[in-house]
Amino acid sequence: MSSHDELIGKRKVHVVVPEDSDKSNISSDDLDMDRRAKAAVNSAINKAKVCKLPVAKYDKRKKKAYVEKPDGVKEYVD
Repeated sequence: MSSHDELIGKRKVHVVVPEDSDKSNISSDDLDMDRRAKAAVNSAINKAKVCKLPVAKYDKRKKKAYVEKPDGVKEYVD
């Protein structure tokens, strides 16, 4: 196993990764469940946009969470 620390926002998180952590040990049922979960999340985000509700997102480049308002304004969270 390997491990490393990541900074997520202001929090330091210790991440442990098994050496054999690749997609080859994930069953087709698990891959199907992942696909369905991603589709459900995308559907919920699209519904929020249609209903003109704010959507919480994460900026990977800045490594910060933000709320995107219906008018497109991003409000970063501390």
